[in-house]
Amino acid sequence: MVALLGRNGAGKSTLFLHFNGIHIPKSGEVYIDGEKLEYDKESLLKARQKIGIVFQNPDNQLFAPTVEEDVAFGPMNLGLPIEEVEKRVKLSLERVGMGGFEKKSPHHLSGGQKKRVAIAGILAMEPELMILDEPTSGLDPKGASHILKLLYDLNKEGMTIVISTHDVDLVPVYSSEIHLISDGEIIAEGSPNEVFSHVETIRAADLRLPRMAHLAEILEKEDNIDFGGDYPLTIGQARAKVLDLIDKQ
Repeated sequence: MVALLGRNGAGKSTLFLHFNGIHIPKSGEVYIDGEKLEYDKESLLKARQKIGIVFQNPDNQLFAPTVEEDVAFGPMNLGLPIEEVEKRVKLSLERVGMGGFEKKSPHHLSGGQKKRVAIAGILAMEPELMILDEPTSGLDPKGASHILKLLYDLNKEGMTIVISTHDVDLVPVYSSEIHLISDGEIIAEGSPNEVFSHVETIRAADLRLPRMAHLAEILEKEDNIDFGGDYPLTIGQARAKVLDLIDKQ
């Protein structure tokens, strides 16, 4: 699970829209599995079978009168038999916890439910890679937690997940790799511990350290607690670090 981390306006959404040909680059080229992306109808369809994008605002993605018609749209465009389409719709809605909503209008759903239906529409295409632009945007904490648990489960099942976010507290919990973007350029990349160890780079990108790391930084500077510059990023890491410091006393 990869995170593209950057402040609002850093270029995250613009970059994502190049990944399956929604935007055409003014310069440079896009390669998918080593193959240059072309922009004819056949090439774009092939790319979008491999790479599915879930937009930040699900209302930009949901347009059909019913949930099942919305989820079926992608597989129908692939020319699949109706039996296969119905199977994919059923399984995709069940995977996101939206079974039983087939006949509902998407626009009468809550924000979290809309996001789940948008994800189901991508799952029905059976992509190798799912890209989500600010997947928790506009959701309450419980709704955000449900979406992240869903993504975590999909990732465990073998799907590569790429998310864009400016939420520095979210990234260390779910991501194994971070790419830090600022003004349209990747300025740092690596594991969460590697990226967040460059405190000045994080702040130069108009972001902050995760809460646990910020607390450790304050304790180190003001209370002479030596973390060796290796700040914990999550509650679990903080607990382990504190226990280690206690053992050394």
